[in-house]
Amino acid sequence: MITSMANSKVKRLAALAQKAKARREENCFVAEGIRMFREAPPDWIREVYVSETFIRKHGSELRCSAPFEVLADAVFQKASDTQTPQGILCVLSMPRYELAERLAGDSDRDTDTAKAPLYMLLEDLQDPGNVGTILRAGEGAGIDGVIMTRQTADLFNPKVIRATMGSIYRVPFFIVDALTDTIDLLREKGVAVYAAHLDDSVDYDVPDYTQPTAFLIGNEGNGLRRETAQRAAQYIKIPMAGQVESLNAAMASAVLMYEAARQRRTKTKI
Repeated sequence: MITSMANSKVKRLAALAQKAKARREENCFVAEGIRMFREAPPDWIREVYVSETFIRKHGSELRCSAPFEVLADAVFQKASDTQTPQGILCVLSMPRYELAERLAGDSDRDTDTAKAPLYMLLEDLQDPGNVGTILRAGEGAGIDGVIMTRQTADLFNPKVIRATMGSIYRVPFFIVDALTDTIDLLREKGVAVYAAHLDDSVDYDVPDYTQPTAFLIGNEGNGLRRETAQRAAQYIKIPMAGQVESLNAAMASAVLMYEAARQRRTKTKI
């Protein structure tokens, strides 16, 4: 059992949780909680750490699944990024996805409506909770991936990881320098890009999303860059009742993704 706060492994775990630079240097990230451990792809898992209390309660289950190290409760608290840790965290390898390879695969797909590609494009979102929730909602809506700029909140920030509720393991993501070139590439592949934008826009439920589709969401405070928005095929908006001006990025994304999913389900039943 590790009992010292000054232990090098404990310091490293804290650094991985707190610093994006440390995560990039080791090409790994930390996920906390029993659900995140159970759902983690086995080939992603590098290390597992548990608290002394956790091992007393769940030791029999854990010993059958992965090697682990035990930390004293107070030490685990130091290594944890949460106020009330569940007592288990794992260090995981960062996955790698290639956008060009994914788009090439999209081109070879059946033309069935239910299988038409569906992507979310995120430009410079800053709120970790928004980014994580979009991945989670995206999995539920059946999207094929999330494409985001490097200025978007770090996907491996523990707050993002928690908000995904495990969807980080199953939703492909692609990080790009700018979305302008990506949108051009998507258009070449026959994907229609719709931008959430108030200017000259139509209600979000008017366009046909049963064909290859991507939704473009901008920064929470500044919206989309002009050069990015101009590349969209059409601007769309979500009508607001009462005195509400807009939804936050995650809620707006969920509305759009589930509208696309609804249209596709409806069309396949006809």
